[in-house]
Amino acid sequence: MPTHPLVFHASPRQVIAWRDGSPVTVHAFLADVARVAAALPPGGHVFNVCRDRYRFAVSLCAALVAGRISLLPSTHTPEMVRQLASFAPDAFCLHDTADCTIDLPRFRYPEATPPALPHETDNTGDTPFEVPQIDAARIMAYVFTSGSTGAPVPHRKTWGFLVANVRAAAERLGLIDASAQARDETRNETRAETRAEASADAPFNTHTLIGTVPAQHMYGFESTVLLALIGGLAFSNRQPFYPVDIRAELEAVPQPRVLVTSPIHLRALLATEAALPGTALVLCATAPLAEKLAREAEARLAAPLVEIYGSTETGQIATRRTAQGATWALFPHIRMEARAAASNGNGDDRDEGPTVWVSGGHVEEPVPMGDALELLGAHRFLLHGRKADLINIAGKRTSLSYLNHQINAIPGVADGVFFMPGDAAHASGGAQAGANADNAGSGAVTRLVALVVAPTLTAAGLQRALRERIDAAFMPRPLVFVESLPRNETGKLPHDVLAALVAQHTHSAAGAAAHANGANGANAANAAKQAHAPSASASTLSFTVPADHPALPGHFPGHPVVPGVVLLDHAIDAIGAALNRPLQAWRLSAAKFLSPVKPGETLDLAFDAAASGAIRFTVRAGERDVASGTLSTTPQPQPWAPSAARAPSQEGPQP
Repeated sequence: MPTHPLVFHASPRQVIAWRDGSPVTVHAFLADVARVAAALPPGGHVFNVCRDRYRFAVSLCAALVAGRISLLPSTHTPEMVRQLASFAPDAFCLHDTADCTIDLPRFRYPEATPPALPHETDNTGDTPFEVPQIDAARIMAYVFTSGSTGAPVPHRKTWGFLVANVRAAAERLGLIDASAQARDETRNETRAETRAEASADAPFNTHTLIGTVPAQHMYGFESTVLLALIGGLAFSNRQPFYPVDIRAELEAVPQPRVLVTSPIHLRALLATEAALPGTALVLCATAPLAEKLAREAEARLAAPLVEIYGSTETGQIATRRTAQGATWALFPHIRMEARAAASNGNGDDRDEGPTVWVSGGHVEEPVPMGDALELLGAHRFLLHGRKADLINIAGKRTSLSYLNHQINAIPGVADGVFFMPGDAAHASGGAQAGANADNAGSGAVTRLVALVVAPTLTAAGLQRALRERIDAAFMPRPLVFVESLPRNETGKLPHDVLAALVAQHTHSAAGAAAHANGANGANAANAAKQAHAPSASASTLSFTVPADHPALPGHFPGHPVVPGVVLLDHAIDAIGAALNRPLQAWRLSAAKFLSPVKPGETLDLAFDAAASGAIRFTVRAGERDVASGTLSTTPQPQPWAPSAARAPSQEGPQP
């Protein structure tokens, strides 16, 4: 039966970890592993929630040596704990805090008494360098999906799978080479050779991994803990979050050092003006990274940035140097194959395109990927976002990933996310979120919502920037400004958390609108002021209706004219964004169409609020007025929508 060593370091004196700036040798680490393994309470499954990365790694290895299985969900919510208890009734929680309240039998990490001093850990003398050998087929852990697209799902990880995966990653990243890997495998065949070669001192300038992501998440698990154990590297015990803490941790360990981070942490770090310590390498994952941000990171940190692609099911399978292009390169021996999507048999199959399957290398059996991938030969591909993110509005297709990329690329946006309300497919982890936002049964159109953190931007300015980047069909309604987004430690937004936040802001906005609608006279004027309604001198907004807008075909052949209802749609959308308040419950009490508008014309929108709370607006094309109207504070029986059969009162010629 094949085995692999617990750690792949060559010497007991080699540094494997840095604890609060002090080095820890392999000899001391293995002693801690043996001590904790002997102290573990009964129970076959260990819920390892240690926040200190060193204690987490010791506990992980102790569980493996003792024949236990680690449970590694990415969240520790009460619901997740209940799911773990159902999945593994014999599980206990291994923690390292005095106030742990997780509802499982609890066991606190046992510190050594007295704790070994750093200089004492090097006094190995003639003690044999005995490294535990682990059966390759042994299950080390169950790693759970993040829950960003539905309920978390457990995935079994054997020691052999993890060794093959991490060794391939380390080789791709240049942290070990193929010849070194071959030598390690040869040494592992003979225990006597291992002990003899270990007596020589190994270099102490091993790469040190500094992670801003938690060890419990698959990316952090692989790239901050396993990469050190299996790649013969070192890791830092801390998990810095804020930019000042990341800078301090980089300075606390010697070069060469590797920063393992996510786009949200990297964006915050680069937003600071302070000089950043240089690194040997930057690793990034959990969400697509913008090329511009990657180039800035390489310049500020004086190191190449490598983005990692993979999944909980497959582990890491590809990388790209994002600053040099969008193409991903597969690990050696990994294969991708596009297969036609099977019919679901209920007659409502959607054009999702083929499914790409991954196999070979460390992937033990073929795995279907949930991403929209474009294969560029046998070893390269492009990523177009998750299939679960695909949306179709008015016959146009895009993905939430693309929209999120565009809003976060706008200068002044600190964070932003799009969301499709009422999306049952997405909420259940279905194959295509928001596959068709048009509700054919009711004639209503589900509108995208965007939450954005942009303290220096106005709603009107952000809307103008969005219109330059995305199709009008995908403009968010409403566009909601928030102080922050509730991202987890890996920078992700779990679907249920995001849905709750959107519901909260939608409810608050609806309440504000109802309050405004019920006011009159001086109260209405005050409500308008509280809603930041502009005066008559408000800045003019601009928009265009592109030539490929879905409403234009047939209106009219050879002489395209923008329909009046499309002008109203854009005008009301712009006013709503500028006021940062929903207008769906308002009534369009009057509208005039004064001049035809051609596709692509730049249109200026001006509006003001009357004392009654009503809003008057005018749309101009150059020097001519093309449309005008009034929004009343009196609510309609049903929300106004461009596709509704009922038309507002109209005066003058309609295009």
